[in-house]
Amino acid sequence: MDESIRQRLMQFSMKKSHVQVDIPQVIIELLSGIQQNEFLVESSYTQWRKRQANILEELFSSVNYPEMQELGILLDKIRNPEEWNIIMTPADRAEVLLAIRQVASSLSSMRGSSHVQGGSNYWNAGYHINIRLYERLLFGVFDILDEGQLIEEHAEYLKLVKLTWGTLGITQKMHDALYGWVLFQQFIETEELQLLDQANLQVQKVLSDSYKGGTEEQYTDSLMCTVTDNVTETRLSLVQAIFRAISLWCDSRLNDYHLHFKEKTVFFQKLVSIGLAVGKDNSVTDNEVKVTNLNANGKSVAVRATLYVERSLEAACRLIEDTINLVSKMEGKHPLAFLASEVRVVAERELYVFSPVLCQWCPDAGVVASVHLHQYYGKKLKPFLENVSFSVDAISVLSAAHHLEHYLIQSFNSKDGDNDVGSFSNHEIDFYQIHKISRPIVLDWLISQHERMLEWTGRTFHLEVWEPLSNQQKQAASVVEVFRIVEEVCIIMNNSRIFMCLIFLCDFSLQTVDHLFGLNLPMDISHLQALLSIIFHALDGYLQNLVSQLVDKKHLYPAPPPLTRYKETMFPIVKKKVLDSVILDEEVNEKLEGLTAVKLCVRLNTLEYMQKQIDILEDGIKKSWASTMVSGNSRDPAGTTDIMHDDSEAIDALFVATFDSIRDSIADAIRKIYDLVGTRVVFWDLRDSFLFRLYHGSVEGARLENLLPKLDSVLNQVCDLIEDTLRDRVVASICRAALEGYIWILLDGGPSCAFSDSDVTMMEEDLNMLKDLFVADGEGLPRSLVEMESKLAHQVLSLFSLDAESVIHMLMMASENLSTGFGSGIVGQRSLDDANTLVRVLCHMKDKEASRFLKLHYHLPPSSDYVDSPSNESTPKAAMGGAEFLRSASVRWGEKGNSSFRLLKKTFQGGSFRWS
Repeated sequence: MDESIRQRLMQFSMKKSHVQVDIPQVIIELLSGIQQNEFLVESSYTQWRKRQANILEELFSSVNYPEMQELGILLDKIRNPEEWNIIMTPADRAEVLLAIRQVASSLSSMRGSSHVQGGSNYWNAGYHINIRLYERLLFGVFDILDEGQLIEEHAEYLKLVKLTWGTLGITQKMHDALYGWVLFQQFIETEELQLLDQANLQVQKVLSDSYKGGTEEQYTDSLMCTVTDNVTETRLSLVQAIFRAISLWCDSRLNDYHLHFKEKTVFFQKLVSIGLAVGKDNSVTDNEVKVTNLNANGKSVAVRATLYVERSLEAACRLIEDTINLVSKMEGKHPLAFLASEVRVVAERELYVFSPVLCQWCPDAGVVASVHLHQYYGKKLKPFLENVSFSVDAISVLSAAHHLEHYLIQSFNSKDGDNDVGSFSNHEIDFYQIHKISRPIVLDWLISQHERMLEWTGRTFHLEVWEPLSNQQKQAASVVEVFRIVEEVCIIMNNSRIFMCLIFLCDFSLQTVDHLFGLNLPMDISHLQALLSIIFHALDGYLQNLVSQLVDKKHLYPAPPPLTRYKETMFPIVKKKVLDSVILDEEVNEKLEGLTAVKLCVRLNTLEYMQKQIDILEDGIKKSWASTMVSGNSRDPAGTTDIMHDDSEAIDALFVATFDSIRDSIADAIRKIYDLVGTRVVFWDLRDSFLFRLYHGSVEGARLENLLPKLDSVLNQVCDLIEDTLRDRVVASICRAALEGYIWILLDGGPSCAFSDSDVTMMEEDLNMLKDLFVADGEGLPRSLVEMESKLAHQVLSLFSLDAESVIHMLMMASENLSTGFGSGIVGQRSLDDANTLVRVLCHMKDKEASRFLKLHYHLPPSSDYVDSPSNESTPKAAMGGAEFLRSASVRWGEKGNSSFRLLKKTFQGGSFRWS
């Protein structure tokens, strides 16, 4: 068929070599010259013939041929295969074609109102057929294997296509417009960015007005299209129609660019550029749309960019509204709080992705977006604010609303400042006034947190068992649960949840601070004062509970045995007196059960952790407070009201009053526990093995070396448990208590403890062993510290190396000094010139002269009268210490010499007293 058509066209061109040929003439020549036998299939011939008839009909109808009805009858004969092939003879067929040829010839001789050289009236009326043909030719520039790519020879191909311009009536401007339209269509199909770039170049070329004027330009502008939009018909030129098609597609995407370009931002700028370039003016006159050559500074461009912003934001907000109720229920948020967060997301995307592009054509685009979103959310928020009161929803919504408003103002104002355009606040904005509404609500929220925290603190304390979690985590065992809860904690927490340690208390305080400042609500100094009050009462209440569990260390000391003088048993059959003991009060005993060395160490670890957290907490609040002031939460959005007073002295005073007081309480609790740990270990846990065994019966038979392993084991256990920063102080406490226990054995060891001159050397060796244990070859306490703590023990031990007469003389001098007010005068401490100490040294001397002195002057019973076997489960009630007694006794020692000595004697005879 192709070969047959080529032959007929060559023959026709040879006959019409000097005559202008148009499409109707070509078609009539082909219909008359090509027969059915030249087609392999009859149906193909029939289809080809129908197509030729349709083209003729389209051309004739376009020029409004008056006898179109009669001409249509002739064309129907050509289409009808039965009539054309069977009924009609060759002469009849020739007659039909001749009639059509005459019509075409008459119409061809008519000139159009504007034309190119050699053109005919058909080019004015039936040009759309030519345009379709040319459009299909232009699609040949694309690779059939990769439709998003141009063929390598596309430039040469376009040169060949241009050869058809004379026949199809194409001009340069029409070509540029059509080629841009073809590239744009292919971009829509393939989303290949380079095609969009090429299309944009073609559009810009058409808009550049670089074409020559004259008949070609007039001809191109005279080719009109009728576009029907609903019920309205609009007449456009070919270029305008192409631009309108591009504009409609761009508008359909750019009017909702948050949806279409959220993932494909690279297309956005290029589509905005081409969309604004081909955009139509909104004015319509005489059913004709005016297409303006828009430029980067044109007012109409800014108007269209503004429309893109407003319509896209409206579409984005509608999309949020469609899912707001369902999603807010799933996430447990109030719909308005969820809406604010989603609007914030839209605003952020607008600010960082779209506004920088749109500002190239509309510098005010960012402010337009900000104002639009602010007004949109304000309409939704207003009914809620009319009846707002303290609740979880109120806090969440107010926080979200303030956060959104603050973001819209600050972010877009900063952008506008760079572009020297009107800022957000220059528009007539109905601000949310969150600062006025939220201030009392935040205080109510803080008050509710205060009550809850006090309740949780009490529950936390009473449920804590004070056991270490592991060798690495030496705080309370509930720390794992605490940190899990911290992640889940919300602004208003579940009353039924129980938290289990002090570590959480500090973390919870931090969480409360984070929530308070994370609310992004305006605050003043009253809010800070309320927050610090919450923290103070929570932490102070916890500390008070912790301290209330402690006991006075005096309850840990054994009952001091009665004062006796040394005397060997003479009559074994004599019934001996049993040492009395006093049972502890039930409350004290119950407390002591929970105050093991391990649990005391865990308390110390916890308090030390609390000290660190207090510093972190204070710094965090100060930074949050400062950032709140800097971020603008202290001012209303309009910038007219200063809500937060920057009174630095008052704020500093609040921090000092709160945190320094807590630090003092923590330090005091730590000191008490340090003091209690050593006393607990030596005077309670090691009472039987240390106090009641060392030197009992004889020094040689009860040496310290037999008892050191137990003390060493306790030290190892404590060192493994306690934090490294606390270890030395805890070990020092045990060292001090061990030396106090050693002195207790020397002075209050009871009737079974008596020392001779020959025992002192062994006792000195034992004391040195005890010191070496704590020095631990340089890995323990500093030797200087141990030497200082053991100074009194050496001094007391040195008294046993003196003869009895010297000690008696020292006792007389001590009694004289006390009566005149020159004694040691320090309650609870021993010294060499202390009468209480010297009497006890005489009581524990294996010396007949000392025994006679004590019998003669104090009438003390012999040690052999007592069975020295106290129970390790007993301890005395609070008894008056020796120094306290001597202080009270000194009031009565108003006379010198024997008078003072007699009073001291009566005191010894009246009962025993212990050192504390």
